[in-house]
Amino acid sequence: MPTALQLIKEPHLVTADDVCGHHEVSVDTGLSHHVVIERQVQHGPNELPSAEVVPAWKKFFAQFNDSLILILIGAAVISAVISQEVKTPLVVLIVVLTNAIIGFFQEHKAEAALEALRNMVVGEAKVRRDGEVRMIPSHEIVPGDIVLVEAGDRIPADGRLLLAANLEIEEAALTGESQPVVKITDALEAHGEHGGLGDRFNMAFKNTAVTRGRGEFITTATGAHTEIGKIAGLLHSTKNVPTPLQNQLSKLAHQLAVLAGIIVALVIVIGLIRGETIHDLLMTAVALAVACIPEGLPAVTAVTLAIGVSRMANQQAIVKRLASVETLGCTSVICSDKTGTLTLNEMTARDLIVQGRSHAVSGQGYAPIGKVEHLATDEQSIVRSALEVMALCNDSAVHEEDGQWQLVGDPTEGALVVLAEKGGIDVRSLRERHPRIAEVPFDSATKFMATVHQLVDDSGDHVVRLCVKGAPDVLIDRCSRSIGLEGNAETIHSQKTELLAHNDRLASQGLRVLAVAVRDFDLDAWSEIESSATSIEGLVSDLVLLALIGIVDPPRPEARDAIAQARAAGIAVKMITGDHATTAAAIGRELGLGDNGQVVSITGPELNDLTDEQMEEVAQSTHVFARVSPEHKIRLVAALQRRGHVVAMTGDGVNDASALKKADIGVAMGITGTEVSKEAATMVLTDDNFATIVSAVRQGRSIYNNIVKFVRFQLCTTLGFAMLFLLSSIFNIAGGKPFAAIAILWVNIIMDGPPAMALGLDPADDDAMNQKPRPQSEHILTKSRWFAIVLSAVVMAVGALLVLALAPGHEAKAGVATIAGTMAFNTFVVAQFFNILNSRHDRHSVFNRGTLKNRFLWISLSVVLLLQVAVTHFGPLQNLFDTVSISGSQWLICIAVASSVLWTEEARKLVVRRRA
Repeated sequence: MPTALQLIKEPHLVTADDVCGHHEVSVDTGLSHHVVIERQVQHGPNELPSAEVVPAWKKFFAQFNDSLILILIGAAVISAVISQEVKTPLVVLIVVLTNAIIGFFQEHKAEAALEALRNMVVGEAKVRRDGEVRMIPSHEIVPGDIVLVEAGDRIPADGRLLLAANLEIEEAALTGESQPVVKITDALEAHGEHGGLGDRFNMAFKNTAVTRGRGEFITTATGAHTEIGKIAGLLHSTKNVPTPLQNQLSKLAHQLAVLAGIIVALVIVIGLIRGETIHDLLMTAVALAVACIPEGLPAVTAVTLAIGVSRMANQQAIVKRLASVETLGCTSVICSDKTGTLTLNEMTARDLIVQGRSHAVSGQGYAPIGKVEHLATDEQSIVRSALEVMALCNDSAVHEEDGQWQLVGDPTEGALVVLAEKGGIDVRSLRERHPRIAEVPFDSATKFMATVHQLVDDSGDHVVRLCVKGAPDVLIDRCSRSIGLEGNAETIHSQKTELLAHNDRLASQGLRVLAVAVRDFDLDAWSEIESSATSIEGLVSDLVLLALIGIVDPPRPEARDAIAQARAAGIAVKMITGDHATTAAAIGRELGLGDNGQVVSITGPELNDLTDEQMEEVAQSTHVFARVSPEHKIRLVAALQRRGHVVAMTGDGVNDASALKKADIGVAMGITGTEVSKEAATMVLTDDNFATIVSAVRQGRSIYNNIVKFVRFQLCTTLGFAMLFLLSSIFNIAGGKPFAAIAILWVNIIMDGPPAMALGLDPADDDAMNQKPRPQSEHILTKSRWFAIVLSAVVMAVGALLVLALAPGHEAKAGVATIAGTMAFNTFVVAQFFNILNSRHDRHSVFNRGTLKNRFLWISLSVVLLLQVAVTHFGPLQNLFDTVSISGSQWLICIAVASSVLWTEEARKLVVRRRA
């Protein structure tokens, strides 16, 4: 039995040879096949920990964990025990089961969509095993594997670096640092400043990306033991908080249960006073309970939310939990990560300073589409020389793939490559014609990079040119001359003030500034340099400064409009980033985050000095939060929530995950997002587009409004039944039991079924995004809605009661076929036809074009009327529902009485509109 391999706790403090020795592996050959098998068994797959999978049977039975459903099941059981017949209990249980099945499959559909998103791309890694380099699925990597990476690769596991050739890794997904980290292979000091992940320069971490150079590392941790895996594990212990919709529906369920109990008690008391038997009273109580319980509420709510899920998926948003769709509708603050969400995450050159003059650069991203502004005073040879330096002193490249331009390498260098292409340089051809002779890799200490090439100068002479790019202050100090206004090389001292002014101007606009310079050597001089083995770095002096370049990660073109729409809808948008305050504030101004162009910003260190009360004030008034840590993000979300806001947090990195979990709605990025952020979020954007969130907000508001429509319609029916039973008991009409339980269920099924579900397809109101967010504490049913519901319920109950009392023939009685009972039954059903039209808007009249928009509703209502005619005139259905055929004039009476609910509501809406 092989000895179990123990992972090294702090590999960054150990030499590379010692790490290899501990893992019993040779760098040249890698692990053998049989060792890999043993370690896969010991350490498991290289996958992030996932939340415990809930069995399907548990998910299904969870659908019954609802107060309304439980009361309905109880009513069915009581009915079966007392009446000793199965017709009514069976219909009740079928309705309950249908609700559960719909809810289960809709939840499953949403989960399957997210799983499909996770499986969009199967990661692969290059490893050395048995002396050969091979590609394997990333999940097969084990501790001790030698992994090879290069620019453009994603690190598949944590590892100690063995080779770092100009290697830089972008670790923003883990640390929040926007700039790539230069990597080394030396062991770090145990007491040095290397405690933080961002300071472990000799380590590579899972889910980070190589932006430059190449490297090799020995895997020191996989799966849950990686740094990203440890964070993922912590998230599983956090409980999800119910959404506002869930809270509202829970309160409504309790209210309905109490209402049912009160009315049942009143009916029983009245019956006892009248001398009725307990058996008859209990049967009446069951029928009344069925009438008072809106059993369609869970099903219609689930279907309405599922429709929202489907629509949002078509709009590039995948929702993990149905109820979370609605929460977006009442979102009042969106806390958004900057890089990749509000911006393109594609560094773009915006300004080129040549001959002391500013040249605007058009286009954005890595597509070489755009132009460099041409000025009449430009010396074109100088501009071309500057662009050639940007192309040659560069390790990155862009290429088109499936219609999209992709970057391989460092984003800042990519911006320079694209700028050169826009200026007319064929970068690939230039590099092939003038290959690199020597180089000085970029070093964070020197802040420049230099390459050497042989080419022809403006005079036609063959020269060896030292091309340099780097920080402006560094290169200015190493330059002796600079190209002046006339295109001549003038002393640097005469232009230093102007150059620094340009640098400060670009920096104040949030642009990162780089400088390019050259130094030429004739061929003989270069031969002497080569023979004397002179350090290339020592030659980076006496330079001629050619240009300054202002680079920015540009805002998404649609983000500004999306933010404007959000603000019009009363939603505040706050940028949260690890970038510098100046850069972030400039992007914020360009996006329109501020009030009247004034963007208020604050940094993470400044937040540390604030109390919780001060934090709440700052959270309200600040637009941009820069240089923040994950702890700051969580604190910000908490402060906004204490102020009563419903907070949506967008992000793509691991550093966003905890805040995504804390927020009411966590929105992760499907393309650039890490697995941890997707798992922590409740919604995933498949296009990483901030504008998609605004579309989701609109959809969320529409969904909530449609649910309100159904709840209002459902309660009109419920209260109408309850009042009808109560009034019939008080006035002893139809023996206090106007309808049998099966007739009540029929009304609930045909009206609260397809027609009510069709309300979920109602389009959003035209003014949906011109209203302020609904307060989280607002009840589903406001006072004005309750008034409308009660008014309609009274009208329906009184109308049906009058038909029961005044219709010809024998006295109506539940379970007995009579003309009065049939007419009252039809009157109540037709009243629902008018009632559903009333419920579609609180203020707008039914008599407008919008009423005809939802064709599914009209189709379902037409089917309902046909079914009701069949129930009235088709023999087998007459026997089931205890009905008799009625004449055409009696049908007209039913319709006329039922329409009173429409005219009453139209009068109420007219008063409301005039008061407004």
